Amino acid sequence: MIPAAFEYYRPKDIAGVLSILEEHGDDARVMAGGHSLIPMMKLRMADVPHLIDLQDVGGMSDITVGGDSIRIGAMVTQADIIDHDGLATAAPILREAALQIADPQVRYMGTVGGNVANGDPGNDMPGLMQCLDAVFTVIGTDGERDIPARDFYEAAYMTAREDEEVLTAVTIPLPKGGYAYEKQKRKIGDYATAAAAVQIVKDGGTCAAASIAMTNLSDTPVYSEAASNALVGTAVDDAALGAAVAAMLGDIDPTEDNRGPVAFKNHVAGVILRRAIARAWSRA
Repeated sequence: MIPAAFEYYRPKDIAGVLSILEEHGDDARVMAGGHSLIPMMKLRMADVPHLIDLQDVGGMSDITVGGDSIRIGAMVTQADIIDHDGLATAAPILREAALQIADPQVRYMGTVGGNVANGDPGNDMPGLMQCLDAVFTVIGTDGERDIPARDFYEAAYMTAREDEEVLTAVTIPLPKGGYAYEKQKRKIGDYATAAAAVQIVKDGGTCAAASIAMTNLSDTPVYSEAASNALVGTAVDDAALGAAVAAMLGDIDPTEDNRGPVAFKNHVAGVILRRAIARAWSRA
């Protein structure tokens, strides 16, 4: 439980961060809250000779709620999301999900950027960001670029972010309609056995639009376009719920582990998705 020796850096601006990354290449890693990286270093699952702490870098801790989008700095913590009144009004699903991440101690340090950037399939924010059609802004020595959340995750701990790039912000189109983030876990603080993020727009008694993403049921978060489309044009009745669950089960690929066998995970995923859709529909 003791990490290997490493050099520690705490630059004051993003230029300093990029300079260290350029100098040390694959031997350098950035750290936001540290709740993903530090445990991996302690278990010797990650060898980081040069550790760059982002805590003193300015301009990455702001939340801006605009007329058509929300911008969240990468260093915004889960506690910041929970406590931000404007964000709770504009995108309440963010607060609902943040409250289900780990425990208060972790939420006071764990950041949005760290949660989405490292590619851990068990993290809550990646699937949620896919549901919300978010865009991640990264910056490197070649400049800044935007990557859609739905294109960001390639495999477990592998993303479209290059090693010399730093994720600086998340931009989300202003959500519409009803919402729900439903999560089943073994105990407080644990990763999800299965979790579902759902946004639904209702027109009269019919579903006009839907977005569904699942967490910890594959080696990446799963945005299920098929499950979303199964709800559109329906009254979100039992038949529609069954069709959405069936479509989702065709998109996920869980593996057996200490949270249960594949059949159990598929069952839990279906139950959780039904609950999330029903709650989102009731709020739409």
